[in-house]
Amino acid sequence: MKNDSNIQNHLAEQTIMFASITKWIIISSLIGGLVGAVVSLFLKLLEYCENSRDLLPFNYYYTLPFALALTVFIVKKFAPTAQGHGTEKVIEAIHKNSGKINISVVPTKLFATIITIFSGGSVGKEGPGAQIGASLASFIAMKLKFSSRDRKKIVICGISAGFASVFGTPLAGAIFGVEILIVGALMYDILLPSIVAGFSAFLVAKMFGINYTYFYIAFYSSFDFNYVLLSKVILGGIFFGLVADFIITTLGGLHKFVDMVKINYILKAFLGGVFIVILTFIVGEEYLGLGFETIKDSLSSTNAVHETIPWYAFIMKTIFTSLTLAFGGSGGVITPIFYVGATSGNFFGYMVDGYIPLFAALGFVSVLAGTTSAPIAAMIMAVELFGMDVGHYAAISIIIAFLMTGHRSVFPSQVLSMKKSEAINIKLGEEIVNSETTYTTRFFINIQNIFISIFKKTTKDNEKDKKE
Repeated sequence: MKNDSNIQNHLAEQTIMFASITKWIIISSLIGGLVGAVVSLFLKLLEYCENSRDLLPFNYYYTLPFALALTVFIVKKFAPTAQGHGTEKVIEAIHKNSGKINISVVPTKLFATIITIFSGGSVGKEGPGAQIGASLASFIAMKLKFSSRDRKKIVICGISAGFASVFGTPLAGAIFGVEILIVGALMYDILLPSIVAGFSAFLVAKMFGINYTYFYIAFYSSFDFNYVLLSKVILGGIFFGLVADFIITTLGGLHKFVDMVKINYILKAFLGGVFIVILTFIVGEEYLGLGFETIKDSLSSTNAVHETIPWYAFIMKTIFTSLTLAFGGSGGVITPIFYVGATSGNFFGYMVDGYIPLFAALGFVSVLAGTTSAPIAAMIMAVELFGMDVGHYAAISIIIAFLMTGHRSVFPSQVLSMKKSEAINIKLGEEIVNSETTYTTRFFINIQNIFISIFKKTTKDNEKDKKE
């Protein structure tokens, strides 16, 4: 009788799992397809507007003050939750509001981002893609009266679909949509729906004629022990972690500073646009808009191209992006992070006399991991964009950059589920923005004792040598 009961329970479990898998494959496929179609419309409109800049009788970035003023008005009037770079608001909605997002975010975010990028605002398109995907998914889940738990899962599918259809890396995009929610943990129950939604969105986007760029950087390795290259990669990871920390600090610092300026929000946005235009006159137009051509140049194997990229390009791009978002621009931060990562890697590769395209590729994914605390997605992206030969070295650089930034992120609503060092005391289960960090003295005492022991041993050895 007991064996019969075990068999029945086993069959029941397998039947339930089959039904659950089937359910989520169907739901996530439909969500991904819808998100892929809408994001494709967004990308096509954005491309058309960018190509229409030449029709203006003056430099397109002269419109930036008016564009920022119009953007903040549209967002505040129709969808206040659409402000900023998008992804942060989606993470907040998942953790605090069970995935409920107003559908008005879709048209508002779409047009606000197009206006910002058309006028030269230094923002990206992936954050709006994720927010559009999440908003559509939330709307469908609420209309069909899904449970709170299922609604959150569907919204996460929308995020992954949005990222995958913009990135052109379906697996990395899908994992990224899951990984950015909680630092140090993956929700395994959402992996299948997210990946299916990501691939569905990617395939639909391809059907709509969206083209993606993949990079051939002509790097091969037999993986013989090469301590010189390995040491450069390790140093690169430390450097990219510092660059990531610089991005997080600048984005947050300028946003707080601008918030302290108490004037009419439309006038503030207009004056911010004027300031960015003046800065453009001084340093050039290279740091406006998406900057995709500069990213491609940084990853190029042509030495002549590298000489045209200033060493400080990653610093200026960080400042332009921070200013654009602080003064009310609408758009994502991931594309600017790619720009900063690729150009800083280009600079680092030159400094260490390494193969520059390799280090530009390492910077591309490592700065992403450091700023967003999403190392797994960054590793997968390294393979999808640059190939397995780069992926092995990227894994080392990515993990180091991820650890170097500590418990900080461009997404302060991320929830912490791990400590990056035992020497740091921080409460887990809290959002990054609410976490407080303290440091244990035991770590420093141990380090001090190690140095003292080394010193004493060296002294004894020297004394012994003198006697001999």
